[in-house]
Formats: sequence, C-alpha cells, structure tokens
Amino acid sequence: MTAKQTYNDVHQQFSSFFRDEQLKPFAWLLSKRMEEGHICIPIADLWKEANLNPWPVPSDSAGLFKCYEHVSTDPEKPKPFILFQNKLYLHRYFHYETEIIKSIHRLLEEERSLYQKRSEALSDLQSFVSSLTATGSLEGINENEKIDWQLVAAIQAFMNSFSIITGGPGTGKTTTVAKVLSILYTHDPTTRVALAAPTGKAAVRMAESLKQTTLSLDPAIKNIFEKLMPSTLHRLLKFIPDSVHFKHNAENPLPYDVIIVDEASMIDVPLFAKLLNAIKMGARIILLGDRNQLASVEAGSLLSDLCKCMDQVNGLSAHSIQTINPFITDRERKVSDAYQTDSKHPLTGHIIELQRSHRFTSNSGIGKLSKAIITNNSHVLKDIIHQNTDPGITIDQVYDENIFHAFVQGYEEYIQEVDIAAALQKLGSLRVLVAVKEGEQGLYRVNARIEESLRSRGLIRKDNIFYEHRPIIVTKNNKDLHLYNGDIGIIRKDDNGNLKAWFEDSDGQLRSVIPAYLTEAETVFAMTIHKSQGSEYNRVLVMLPDNSENPMLTRELLYTAVTRARKNVIIQAREKMILSTAAAEVQRGSGIEERLKPSETPES
Repeated sequence: MTAKQTYNDVHQQFSSFFRDEQLKPFAWLLSKRMEEGHICIPIADLWKEANLNPWPVPSDSAGLFKCYEHVSTDPEKPKPFILFQNKLYLHRYFHYETEIIKSIHRLLEEERSLYQKRSEALSDLQSFVSSLTATGSLEGINENEKIDWQLVAAIQAFMNSFSIITGGPGTGKTTTVAKVLSILYTHDPTTRVALAAPTGKAAVRMAESLKQTTLSLDPAIKNIFEKLMPSTLHRLLKFIPDSVHFKHNAENPLPYDVIIVDEASMIDVPLFAKLLNAIKMGARIILLGDRNQLASVEAGSLLSDLCKCMDQVNGLSAHSIQTINPFITDRERKVSDAYQTDSKHPLTGHIIELQRSHRFTSNSGIGKLSKAIITNNSHVLKDIIHQNTDPGITIDQVYDENIFHAFVQGYEEYIQEVDIAAALQKLGSLRVLVAVKEGEQGLYRVNARIEESLRSRGLIRKDNIFYEHRPIIVTKNNKDLHLYNGDIGIIRKDDNGNLKAWFEDSDGQLRSVIPAYLTEAETVFAMTIHKSQGSEYNRVLVMLPDNSENPMLTRELLYTAVTRARKNVIIQAREKMILSTAAAEVQRGSGIEERLKPSETPES
C-alpha cells in the first residue's frame, strides 16, 4: 500500500511511523481529529473522510483488529492505541478519560457516605439558608425562570461532592457560589476553599465578583471572602517546569476542602483528569461555566459532554426536591414536580443550569440574539439582521469602515488616561473579537488596521516593538515573571521615563515587567474569540471572515463572542456567514457520555 503524497501533512507523518498498513489510515484520521479537539474517533468515521485520507482506506475495520503490535482491545493491556466501544483512542487519552470517570465515581461514592452528615448540617442551618432565597418581582417571568435555581444549585453543591453549575451570561453563577460559600462558612468558618480558573483573568474576575457580592452576610464571612486568593489551575496544582506532571496529585492531594473552578468549559481532558485526581478524600469540587460556550483549545469538551449526559435539564429525584423546597420561602420559586425524575444516572442532581439572566432578557437585545444563535433559530436571526431596532445590537453586512473606525476610536479613552490602573480598566471596557488569525478579517490584519487608525490620529507612535500604549496579551505561561497565558497589560513609562509592561495582580495591585523579558506576547486591540473566554466588555465588535468555509466557524464560537458584550455588540458579517455559522455545531469525539451511563461501573 502506498500513500498519496501530501506535503507538510503532520498527520501523514505520524501515521507513517507505524508499520501496520491497516492501521495507517485510522492513525491518520485520529491524529487529524485530535488536532480538531476530539479525543477519540468512532471507527465508522474512517469512511466519512475516505477521500481526504492519504492512505488507501480498507473496505471494513477487520484489519484494525489484527494490528496486535499497536492496538489493544483490552484496556488492561495497554498499547499505543486502544480500541474501546468501537472508538479508537491514543492510549494516553484513553487513560485520561478513564481517570476522569474513575474520579467522578470516587467522588460520588464518598458523597453517599457523607450524605447523612451533610443533611443534618444543612437542617441545622435552616433559617440562614432560607434567608438566601431570591427576592424581587416575578411579573412577566416564565414558570421555569421563576424557580430559585440559584438556591437549588447552592443546596445541591453543599450536599454533593461533585457539582456542575452552568448557565448563560448574567444568570448568577458567581452569586450562586457566594451562596454556597456562605452556607459552608456558616457551617464551618475554617473550611479551606480554593478559587481557580484556566486563565488568570477568569480567576481574578471570580474573586472580585465574590468580594463585591450584594448578599447580606455576617461581617466575619465577608472578611473571609476578602481573603480568598484566586489562582490559575496550573498554579493551584503547582506545575513542574518542562514536565506534564504537577506536584499535587493522588499521592499528594490538594489541601482544600472545597475547590471552585470557573470557566470550566475551557479545561482540556489532561488537565481535568489531573485536577480530579488531586482532590482529597471528603472534599467537594464545584465546576462553573456556560455549557454553550466554546470548548477548550486543546482536546476535549468536558463540560459540554458531562451536561449532555442528562436527558432532562435540572432533573432532580423526589427526595432531592423534598429536601430543597422547605428552604425556599417563596411558594412560586419552589421546584415544581415537572423537574422530578426517576433517572438512575449517576449525575442526576449534580448538574444545575441557572435559567434566568439578570443581564439580558431572552426576548430582546443580546439575550435574544445569543439564544437565536445557540439554538440555530434562523427565523429570529433573519429578523434581527434585517429588522433590528435594538440599540444594543448592530449588524453590519458590508464591513463599513466608518463603523469600524468609530468603534476603534473608543481605545482613545485608555490612551489618554494618565493613571495606569485606570487605563487598564478602560482598556478592558471594549474589544474587537475575530474568529481567525489570517486574512482581511483575521487577527494580524485587524490589529494592524487598528494601529494605523490610532496612529493616523496621533494617539500612538509605532517607533519600536514595545511602543507606548501598546496593549499586550501574554500567550504562554511564564512562571519566573508570574505571568500566565491570557494576562493583559499595557506598555507605559515609569516614573523614570523607562518603558515597562504593566499588569494588574490578582489582588488588584500594579506591577511592571521589562518588555524585553516578554518573549511570548501579542498586540491585543483585537483578540481571537477563543482568547476572550473568561472576559466581559461593555462593547464588543465581532468580525467574521468574509465568504469563508472555515470549519472553526460554529454557533458556539459566535455565541461566545456575542455574550462577551454587556451592553453593545456589533457584528460585521454577511447574512450568509451568520446563518451558516449558527447552523454549524461543535462536534468532538468523546466516550464520556457513553461510559457514564447508569449501567457502567468504574473502570479499572
């Protein structure tokens, strides 16, 4: 068998490494799909992309079972590839997926042994927990949104060892965490809590939101909130330089009683496996995120996969409903019988989706637009494109230069701001978001256009690489500088007139770095939508490539971009591109959903 010549095809180079001719087309496809974020491939997919495969594609998969040297059908007998439940994995990723499933089952088993103790503790806090019931008018709100899902999620997170709290922008995920923590600290003020996220920016934002909570709390608990220090997951687990390992693992678990992780949709499979492995006996983990957002840049879509395990959103056992409802003082906000389920799925009651957005209504503005995108409602999208009257939304199908320059002019505010801390805040009030890096609407070209626009008005001078006022984003973790992927700063002069890169620490304090030390940083007037996850801006300009068939353009991508905006969003894209993007859905191969079915037991 000979391969079609495909120059610069790393997947072909990978598959060429194996001597088994029957394995090569499968290895090529698995390598290709993993680059796209899959962690495995159903073997039937081989024939779907047969015309692209450089290797001759066999008529069936029988030959794959004969690749004894490299393929194992028994997880207990590891080889480079594992064939399990008609899915082909690289051994390393099958191991990660298995570790995730084993860890979840371990947490659920511990939870069962602690349930009675936690139930009694919750009962002792009846008055306090009930005081956390939501208030305010319910007029004009649908029945589903009336239910106090925030308190439901808080109670379940107290009772459970493994919890997922998901919801769109403005649904109150951080407020829910504040309620969970207030219950935990009221029960035991010595509870050790870790706040973490995949990026430093997301971790800091969660900590800031908790400190600014409007909940009426005891001063002692508020003081504890003030002392909570956020961390990236890598810092939390203490990564070992030049290694895939962390100091905290199953043998040396994290010392925390509760681990709260924001922006969980961004966590890839290897990191998720290592995080769950490092949770000590009896501890809780609470994952926060929007299941409709983009998945991680690397392989896996864990949050989405876990949420898809449930047939019914917010399904709860009769016993859970009987436990929760006495704590909700408002009859209209209690959990209705419509959410009672007899499902035996191990994650029943462990995934709560917050329903009511306090930032957007689902019937107008950004809320209506984002809902239409994520549900691929082409009728509503066409109506917004052609008949929009909402001042918070602008759809520009002709890529109007005037609209672009008017938006870019907003960067003048941070440039003119003398105070560096205030300048960083103003820089964070708006952003141009792009879907791709190359081309007219790509990252590099758009950043260059913005720089030219600002230079032509005398706002910046590009007299060197690190010119004054240049906004930068760190693109690689730098432990020595205490800078991490996603950290954003600006170039400004210090008191001695020397140019420095200024960043804000997790405690809100400014610190500076000599720009020459920043070997991995990019200009960030515009940034990719992927990089924007975990951030919010008052105003956002979203630019989709014109007439592109890029497979990266999916509804999750556009939804993520639009929901970065708090107040105003501009989309520069043609109708065809908006509709085709909303019609495309992220599909990532994974065995999580199938392997977590009720009939499954933890696999060795």
